[in-house]
Amino acid sequence: MFESLSARIQDVFKSLRGEVRLTPEHVETALREIRLALLEADVNFKVVKAFIDRVRDQAMDQAVLKSLSPGQQVIKIVRDELLALFGDAKGGLRKDGPSPRVVLLLGLQGSGKTTTSGKLAKWLAKQGRHPLMVSTDVRRPAAIHQLAIVGEQADVKVYEPETMDPVARASGALAEAKAKGFDTVIVDTAGRLHIDDELMDELQAIKAAVRPSDLLYVADAMTGQDAIKSAGEFNHRVGVTGVVLTKLDGDARGGAALSVVSVVGVPIAFVGSGERLEDLELFHPDRIVSRMLGMGDVLSLIEKAEQAIDEDEAVRLEEKLRKNDFTLDDFRKQLKTLRRMGPLESVLGMIPGLGSLKQLADNKPDEKQMGRVEAIIGSMTPDERRNDKIINGSRRKRIAKGSGTTVEEVNRLLKQFTEMRKVLQMMNQGGLPGMGKGFPKMPQGGFAAPGGKKRKKGGPWGLIKTR
Repeated sequence: MFESLSARIQDVFKSLRGEVRLTPEHVETALREIRLALLEADVNFKVVKAFIDRVRDQAMDQAVLKSLSPGQQVIKIVRDELLALFGDAKGGLRKDGPSPRVVLLLGLQGSGKTTTSGKLAKWLAKQGRHPLMVSTDVRRPAAIHQLAIVGEQADVKVYEPETMDPVARASGALAEAKAKGFDTVIVDTAGRLHIDDELMDELQAIKAAVRPSDLLYVADAMTGQDAIKSAGEFNHRVGVTGVVLTKLDGDARGGAALSVVSVVGVPIAFVGSGERLEDLELFHPDRIVSRMLGMGDVLSLIEKAEQAIDEDEAVRLEEKLRKNDFTLDDFRKQLKTLRRMGPLESVLGMIPGLGSLKQLADNKPDEKQMGRVEAIIGSMTPDERRNDKIINGSRRKRIAKGSGTTVEEVNRLLKQFTEMRKVLQMMNQGGLPGMGKGFPKMPQGGFAAPGGKKRKKGGPWGLIKTR
């Protein structure tokens, strides 16, 4: 989402790093480029003006201009001010609230409220909670049936009464939750193509009936400043406690995310970054800013890896790597694990130093190529996947025909796999050519994450080793 904005800002920082000493002219030139980048990203112009003024006031300080690393100082100032745009509120639901707590999802038609209801329910279930969903959208055709399908996919109970009264449906769901032990009620409300009095009256009636602890406005990040204006109107008429930004994996320019806190005055609670029900994340402003500035996002990468990697499989793979018994079957499993972590481009952006590297390519990372690799390995027999040395010319022709690829592609894969296995063997022995013995071996029994929390044994090492 922030790809274009991130590339522009990183280019500005590169020019600053090349200067031995910064002058006010250097700073003004950099700020002009940053201002243009933010405006092109559809950030609210008032937010941009205030942001640039704050950065200028700090960057023009003599202590910064005369420091030994003025470029780094300016980068730190920009980073801190970007974080300030998002506010200091943490993502997620409010910490306090009655039980069962009620979460009201608001927004215009087509913003993704129903899908977000399922994503939020699945997220809550992972936190050990027991959510109940209900739809109060009685006007849109098949809206109630759509939520029922989403609930089935998320394995979450959906309250489906006979009544078509939106207030009665919400009140009934709350009574059902109290009676049967559900601790959270997610109310999927109706939307319109525009804001009208009838919609607001209905939402206010539902709010009065169920007394929600969280009112989340679901905003489509692709709509830019229109989403911000609508969020402000909903906040004024009904009251909003947080924003859920959907479609962050799209090609939106990012202005909505950078403007919403300053313009609407409420924090971003969650972000949706994909079509799967698992693709809902707590909003971490520090991680978003780090990615924008090309500093990576290692914590999110580790979290995604832990969700995708089976603990027993990771331990087994680590043992195979130690014995130099890594096969094409293992390689295929690791590719599937990598794909479960989300789009490859998004994963690369989380690795420090690779965020800008991937932008140098003419095309985005080729997901189809990964599919072709899986098809080639899938066309091999179990014996061939266990021992690639037996794959002769005739076998290569059969594999290429079975996978819909060419013999050249099969040869390329086998060559790359052989070279990769040599590198893995050298890494496991503690050294690479030209590096002596200083290359770190894989940790025994996992590793500690920031904060001292012990990660799963094996961790994401199996994944990393296949790259």
